Amino acid sequence: MKDNRGRFVYFSILTLCLLLHLSGCSMPKIIILKDPLTPEEHLNLGVAYEKQGLLEAALKEYKLAAKKLPLAYLHIGNVHFQKNEWDEAEKNYKKAISKDPHNADAANNLAWLYYTKRANLDQAEKLARKALELNPAKKSIYRDTLEKILKERESGKF
Repeated sequence: MKDNRGRFVYFSILTLCLLLHLSGCSMPKIIILKDPLTPEEHLNLGVAYEKQGLLEAALKEYKLAAKKLPLAYLHIGNVHFQKNEWDEAEKNYKKAISKDPHNADAANNLAWLYYTKRANLDQAEKLARKALELNPAKKSIYRDTLEKILKERESGKF
């Protein structure tokens, strides 16, 4: 008796699926209302994608993280910089700085962006100096940015 009931249920579900398919109706979709990942997990997943060169997937994760984690704007800017989408990179670096004025990496990266574009070198110098002041632990990185900016300014081309 038990086997017949199981078969009946199986064939009933199979028949229902077939009828739905033939009638043009789609199967019900599962909708997840709550994101199972934390903003930090989205950020970490984005970093992993970025390291693999999967920039669009990284960008998607960073944008999800940015809803609650201002640091994500730095990473969004970095992806846009890699894609030579400099206006978007600038916008996101500025957003990272406005949401966290103590983000030395965002200040340095915006300075580097200006140096790369050979634009706003006065502002680039200020940003690089600010990065040095905010995080002396990364002195060698930020100093390199500042020295390149100063050298470019001294060349007189800009």
